[in-house]
Amino acid sequence: MTQARLSLRLSLRAGRWLLPFLLAGCANAIPAPSTPPPPRPASQRTAPPPTRPAPPPPAAFRAPPVQRIAGLESVLQQPAAALVRQFGDPRLDVREGDMRKLQFAGQVCVLDIFLYPLAQGAEPVASYVEARRSSDGQDVDKAACVQSLVKR
Repeated sequence: MTQARLSLRLSLRAGRWLLPFLLAGCANAIPAPSTPPPPRPASQRTAPPPTRPAPPPPAAFRAPPVQRIAGLESVLQQPAAALVRQFGDPRLDVREGDMRKLQFAGQVCVLDIFLYPLAQGAEPVASYVEARRSSDGQDVDKAACVQSLVKR
């Protein structure tokens, strides 16, 4: 046999084996739907979830209680500028929301003064005071601590 005849004969044999597989692939095609599905009833429709949670409603302003301690009259209800004039530059000046904390420290004690606005939009003033020993952090008399830290 010639080379060309042998090639043709092998091609025909291979074609007989491949033809059923090629036809089977065409038979499994899914026909396109002739009509679209009916829309969902309004009761089954859901809105997509929000991408960001809604902000909480603004809370009504509440004025903070102001400490009433003898010996702290020069500190309580004073703005930050008056406290800096009285004690010098604070060691810490922390702001969080409308609250401000000033910390003054000396060898004897550490004084934390918390300033809050007493009315909506007002300047924060000293409303609460804490005092502790510098050495071990134990509470000390607030008025005595104020007296030890006042600039002379």
